Amino acid sequence: MSLFNVFNIASSSMAAQSQRLNVVASNLANADSATSSTGEPYRSRQVVFSTQQIADKGASGVKVAGIVHDASPMKRIYEPKHPMADAGGYITMPNVNVVDEMVNMMSASRSYQNSVDMMNTTKTLLQKALTIGQ
Repeated sequence: MSLFNVFNIASSSMAAQSQRLNVVASNLANADSATSSTGEPYRSRQVVFSTQQIADKGASGVKVAGIVHDASPMKRIYEPKHPMADAGGYITMPNVNVVDEMVNMMSASRSYQNSVDMMNTTKTLLQKALTIGQ
């Protein structure tokens, strides 16, 4: 594998983790929303990754295969005075687990930073290789 493929692999990882961070931000922003823009309660979303062929020589990167809605049950909270309450006095809240989302955010930001570090290390190696024999 060529050292130049490292840049392609790392950049694919950075793009995927960036999209993951955007989904986490959306989930956290809607964690306490009783309704979404469609009028239904907001459903947590998760990013699904898959491999992506980078070069003809077998190098693989990562790509976002899709964004799926979390199938876990919605939270039901008893608030009879809330305008969105049903006949029993319950409101349906998003199925966003704030702790899980914070862990996802830390994991995605660390993965992004690792890709940046890998690119910087590769750049340094290539620069050192150019100075051999001087």
